[in-house]
Amino acid sequence: MNNFLKLFSILFFLSFTLCSAYIVYAQNHSLNNLLTDEDAVIISDKNGKIIFSKNSSKKLVPASTLKVLTSLAAIHFLGSDFRFKTEFHMDNNSNLKIKGFGDPLMISEIVEEISSALCNNLKKNKIVINNIILDDSYFDHLIKIPGTNLSDQPYDAPNGALCVNFNTFYFKRFKNSYISAEAQTPLLSCALKKIRKTSSNSGRIVFSHNKNEYTLYAGEMFLFFLKKHGAKITGNIKTGHINKKDRLILVYESNFSLSKIISKLLEYSNNFMANQLFITMGANLFGPPGTIEKGKLALLDYADQTLGIKDINIVEGSGISRQNKISAMDMDKILSEFKPYRKLMRTVGNEYYKTGTLNGIATRVGYIDNGKEDISRYVILLNRSGKSMGDIMKLVRDIFNKKQYPKQNSFLKKINHLKG
Repeated sequence: MNNFLKLFSILFFLSFTLCSAYIVYAQNHSLNNLLTDEDAVIISDKNGKIIFSKNSSKKLVPASTLKVLTSLAAIHFLGSDFRFKTEFHMDNNSNLKIKGFGDPLMISEIVEEISSALCNNLKKNKIVINNIILDDSYFDHLIKIPGTNLSDQPYDAPNGALCVNFNTFYFKRFKNSYISAEAQTPLLSCALKKIRKTSSNSGRIVFSHNKNEYTLYAGEMFLFFLKKHGAKITGNIKTGHINKKDRLILVYESNFSLSKIISKLLEYSNNFMANQLFITMGANLFGPPGTIEKGKLALLDYADQTLGIKDINIVEGSGISRQNKISAMDMDKILSEFKPYRKLMRTVGNEYYKTGTLNGIATRVGYIDNGKEDISRYVILLNRSGKSMGDIMKLVRDIFNKKQYPKQNSFLKKINHLKG
């Protein structure tokens, strides 16, 4: 009887293994049939072993999944605890000078917090401000992000060293006028002028490079909150530069570490934030002013020297440009390096992931975490329309599923128990 059980368990194990192999083959075959020559997929197990691959070396448009590489390079060059700063100086003519260094999360609440602290300093020293002078020289002034247009869409917002609210303003119509759609953000004159030129009853407007528009918007925001907290200001808002004779009165360090910024960047897939990091790492590595070209050189240097990625096309850091090209194989290397930071990504169930979408393009990269360091990776780059990411992800999850055969596993345990 004991020999019979041993023979039966061996035969059952062999049939179970063959059945498992066939099902995995069928899943892979189904996935392969969903893909075309304009798509690429790589699936890697917890040890990095590739268990499915198609067109893995073909360079394709990554769309917003490129933000994972930008985030990883920013952590490398700046450090996960890096905090953006903004400096405030007074000159001999009682002008308040504000110098920005690219903080991507200089939002209304932060401007008010800074203004309150500045006012306490000014009141203590009985200082009356003449002009507010804005210094945005840490970035090149006319930065044009490849892939963007001069639209009023938030994803086309320009980048700069001194910006507030992502260079956008959210409004809505109320009765016969307009109001801010966000309670914390005042409706300023520069915003109202732009709103009146639109035909919309609600939405976002974007402040452009034109005539220092976005920098002056930052100045108006500081002017509003400084006056709200009691500062006396007699002059105007101007642009200029800090010089050695100016007295530093306050340095604001962001409330948000780089890790927190990246978490928000990946959650909302914010193009403005991604390129603020992209330009900042270039300025950090090669010196100011920050430019797209310096950011590109920094990112390519990191990809080459640290990740061993040689053949990649990068023109900006958010993924909005179709000129960005990367292979699934190289994206898998990026995911391997990003693994310790995967929890900064969006989550659903046991997945950490980042998606990307352009017209006719859908991409998704991420991890499936089965616990106990059982973390697998996938890269999906679809560069032709007409396919469902949902159908492909279902097959990917099926391939990863560790619990396909619970009844058989339980039965084998019983057999082993009888054998013992």
